[in-house]
Amino acid sequence: MIRAHINRIGTATPPHDVHAAFLSLIDQSLADPRQKRLFGKMAERAEIEHRFSFFRPRLDAGRVVGDSDGFYSLAGSPSTGQRMSRFEEMAPPLALAALDALGLDEDRERITHLIVASCTGFIAPGLDQLIVRLAGLDPSVERTVVGFMGCYAAVSALRLAHHIVRSDPSARVLVINLELCTLHFQQSADLGEILAMLLFADGCSAALVTAEERGVALLDFRAATIPDSSDAITWRIGDFGFDMHLSGEVPARITRALAAERDRNDHTGLLRGARPEDFDIWAVHAGGRTVLDAVEAGFQLAPGALDWSRGVLRDFGNMSSATLMFILERILKSIRPAPGERQDGFAVAFGPGMAAESFRFKLV
Repeated sequence: MIRAHINRIGTATPPHDVHAAFLSLIDQSLADPRQKRLFGKMAERAEIEHRFSFFRPRLDAGRVVGDSDGFYSLAGSPSTGQRMSRFEEMAPPLALAALDALGLDEDRERITHLIVASCTGFIAPGLDQLIVRLAGLDPSVERTVVGFMGCYAAVSALRLAHHIVRSDPSARVLVINLELCTLHFQQSADLGEILAMLLFADGCSAALVTAEERGVALLDFRAATIPDSSDAITWRIGDFGFDMHLSGEVPARITRALAAERDRNDHTGLLRGARPEDFDIWAVHAGGRTVLDAVEAGFQLAPGALDWSRGVLRDFGNMSSATLMFILERILKSIRPAPGERQDGFAVAFGPGMAAESFRFKLV
């Protein structure tokens, strides 16, 4: 049987670590002492230390007042059109940085398919076309854009690459996940909206998927929707950027849904009749500390099972669809199976719907 394999992954982030500046800005802007204390506690519990952006924080008398380009300021919010102009400016260099990290040179002329996933920007000619031109790929490469699916788009993009390679074993598929979440930060007095912005950051991954038996072997894919939860995660286009809504009930709903999956444990479920303890490696989208806690509780995972995900969350925050690829990159770089050793893995991400996208894999 022909299997698709993620042979290698490269990742990149913009140059500016904005997490501390964001915390300082929100602390300055909250007038209610009770809200200020609550935000401080939630920021500490988020277990995020770094988040990256193209926007460099600007200080005035030691206070954060926006960014050095004047895109964000205390005077008002940029329009959606202005944000999309910045996406067109910032996205291509970040994609090229991820391609440099991937080490594309030896495969540049051999790429047959390009898949680009993003939910934070729209332009035409598309980011896929810009990457083909700027990266020097064959102009005849088959291009597909996976758009506006949110955090689980990484799984959707890999599933598409999986199908391409299985139908054409000579295919060499380049998969890029690029998100500029900080383009959509907005002024808000709503603590729930502020806490949602606390999670998100920018990042890009590039992966090479082929039939060559090295790296991560993609076994099968499975999607599921949590009933009566379509309003839990939403992502809509507004006049002043894209409007994110994250219900505080998301972790509890994930815990209940995964506990039910574990209990029923049949071939139609996410686990495909397996038990959580049958998997050696867990790659869970780092949607936030409470989301990871919910997965750990729902599947009753052993302590430390989600350390890969927690490490990426700590070092980069939630980069939407790119996050899962950052986790897989760390796994690939850290685990080297011995000859004959079996390393089985399970990957899952959650997003609007409220849906879960998953796949089983093994390291070879």
